[in-house]
Amino acid sequence: MTTTSVPPLDPPLRVLLGPGPSDVPSRVLQAMAAPTIGHLDPEYLRIMDDTRSLLRQVFRTDNEITVAMPGTGSSGMETCVANLIEPGHEMVVCVNGVFGTRMADVAGRCGATVHRVEAPWGEVIEPEAIEKGLAEHPGTRVVGIVHAETSTGAHQPLVEISRLVHEAGALLLVDAVTSLGGVELKVDDWTIDACYSGTQKCLSCPPGLAPVTFSPAAFDAVRARKSKVQSWYLDLSMIAQYWGESRVYHHTAPVNMSYALYEALRIVAEEGQEAREARHLLNHRALRAGLEAMSLRYIPSRSLPNLNAVHVPEGIDDAAVRRRLLTEYGIEIGAGLGPFKGRAWRIGLMGHSSTQRNVTMVLAALETILGDLGASLDRGAALAAAGDVYAGGGR
Repeated sequence: MTTTSVPPLDPPLRVLLGPGPSDVPSRVLQAMAAPTIGHLDPEYLRIMDDTRSLLRQVFRTDNEITVAMPGTGSSGMETCVANLIEPGHEMVVCVNGVFGTRMADVAGRCGATVHRVEAPWGEVIEPEAIEKGLAEHPGTRVVGIVHAETSTGAHQPLVEISRLVHEAGALLLVDAVTSLGGVELKVDDWTIDACYSGTQKCLSCPPGLAPVTFSPAAFDAVRARKSKVQSWYLDLSMIAQYWGESRVYHHTAPVNMSYALYEALRIVAEEGQEAREARHLLNHRALRAGLEAMSLRYIPSRSLPNLNAVHVPEGIDDAAVRRRLLTEYGIEIGAGLGPFKGRAWRIGLMGHSSTQRNVTMVLAALETILGDLGASLDRGAALAAAGDVYAGGGR
């Protein structure tokens, strides 16, 4: 194939309202286009330092070991598990969706004896279930749990669970891939020992980096290991030297992706975390009111404000609706996973995508398409319900 036969790069402009990625602000895209410099250049090292400071703000932590790992959110998961787990360690993993299942798989690959505490998909893990699991497995070193289960939209409470984990002498590991930057998350106040996320969700940065933070207790556990970390590339004992004062070369950092994260975090700081969380919650309430006005039922008993998972109405073709949203309106929403495949839609309102404009747009488009397909609905009710929420400020 000659280069002349390969079409030019021309990706379509979409409104990203799926489970990720989210829309990326122009400031972030422009930052990516800045000149590439060396990963040990003094200016790049300054950017790394400022990025760490901004990450601490969004994680709400003072942890020294707060860095951006190369790779997507799954890289953050592997970083945390691989560094905290040695072969033979016991780990309790909470499973109520795809990403709890994935954490259990990663832990097993790192040599852990994995004990699963499970709840039905769409439900949260109750503290009593974890208390029971810890009592049955007193040798547990780490408890892993997903704060925002992307596959179901379930919003997991953490405070009581953190207390139980630490009373049992274990470390708490939290998946915050879908929550960081859009949902309340307080690493220090909630005594979270290790936490990871991704750039492409509520931070509204292209996928490619995984913010992670380790408490002093968690990093002490890394330094006390008797065996090498399974992954050389994700070994925090070496990564910390590159991000720390010694600046020991470890890998060639993704420089331009770092620019993007830096600018995305500046946008978060400018808005303010509490204001950002309030914006996500208001838009969620408006979207929920509109969806329920179309008789769409939510899956999770406790829903995330930034990821809305609803049942597909009986007799409606899931794929046909998503295809029309994409081709006729340029709107992407997510399909169901696992037991919800073909039976659920996941509508994301994350970061830059969480706007009144997008709420109004997706409700209008869905109402039109569902009406065309014969669904029983009161045309105009969805937008009216959302409008009432905005008029009342979300009360």
